[in-house]
Amino acid sequence: MADAQVFGMGDEPLAAPTWPTLTEDEIARALAATWGGSPAAIEWRGMRPLSSTAGVRLTSGEQFVVKRMPVALRDTVALGEEHRFMAHLRDRRIPVPEVRAIGASRSRRHLPRSGEPIAPGTEATSGPRASSRAQGDDETVDSAADRFVYEVHRAGSGSDRYRADFSWSPYRDLGDAMAAGATLGRLHVAAAGFDAPARPARPLLASLHGDAVGAFEWHIARRPAVARFLGNRDWRAEVRDWRADLTGVVPLWTQGDWHGTNLLWNHHEVSAVIDFGLADRTTAVFDLATAIERTAVDWVSLREGGPAHVRADQITALIQGYQSTRPLSQAERTLLPDLLPLVHIGYELSEIDYFLTIAQDLRNAEIAYEDWLLGHLRWYDTADGRDMRALIREVAAR
Repeated sequence: MADAQVFGMGDEPLAAPTWPTLTEDEIARALAATWGGSPAAIEWRGMRPLSSTAGVRLTSGEQFVVKRMPVALRDTVALGEEHRFMAHLRDRRIPVPEVRAIGASRSRRHLPRSGEPIAPGTEATSGPRASSRAQGDDETVDSAADRFVYEVHRAGSGSDRYRADFSWSPYRDLGDAMAAGATLGRLHVAAAGFDAPARPARPLLASLHGDAVGAFEWHIARRPAVARFLGNRDWRAEVRDWRADLTGVVPLWTQGDWHGTNLLWNHHEVSAVIDFGLADRTTAVFDLATAIERTAVDWVSLREGGPAHVRADQITALIQGYQSTRPLSQAERTLLPDLLPLVHIGYELSEIDYFLTIAQDLRNAEIAYEDWLLGHLRWYDTADGRDMRALIREVAAR
């Protein structure tokens, strides 16, 4: 089977995938080991480059999404961190689809063949029927299962109308931007009381920092590959020390990657929230700043030397929608525009770590650093960047 193209990191809009396409056998086995049932058709394949994903319809008519990731990126322990937060939100009526995981943990890496018992250490997680049964004497480990872990999500209700869009795309219209903001506010209200600690410094994970230099130092201390990569660069001369005062904001588990492609839709209402891979203990205003940064600036155009196409109308709609369900505190209103230059640093350094240690792709690590990390920071120091932060300050104060 020829692998479909996925969204590219930099040089081309579409690129060959890092990870092989999910096979029909993998999909059948992952479904059998988690929810049960037989696949009737693969209805779509995802274009996101950091994992392999497929939408599947069963013979029963039920629909699921099967997602495969390298175990070095997420094992079942790491996925359990995300799934517990998702369950907390679901219990509080946030529309988050149920999910179970199967495959590799750090101690045992094994995906059962269809009908085979689930081994201890490779349990299906986060579903009400998830259980562990004793494995027999056969310790044969499939070569793919040794490297990958699988999530199987119930398909959320609604239209996945941003599936074919690049993750940094704006909303279709102001109605979607307003609804996205309102749902994010409701999610933050529901997240209160989830008191899990912050996650370890895993690859591909956002993190909150109050100053740019401190963010670099934090990641250098925890990511040896990033330390070596930056050791060959005078990064202190390249990075302005943006700062934001985090005093007065309460830590909160957040979704971490809020944009249209991670939402399902019923007209102008958000009908499901998906993809909690970047969820962590940050703050609500950090999550809101991330949501603005993900959709309001045309970073692809900027990378190619074009205009930023700042969507002031969508920024306004997103913040107004958010405040309709969770009004910002005075400290959050003050902090929001100051956080904008900082919100992407933690994720981008973790993505560089991913490219260096898991994907083994130095070229994309260099693109991530030059274009998506330094490029973002430099733009916020331009007239357009200053104007956008001034607009956010004005809208948040209303």
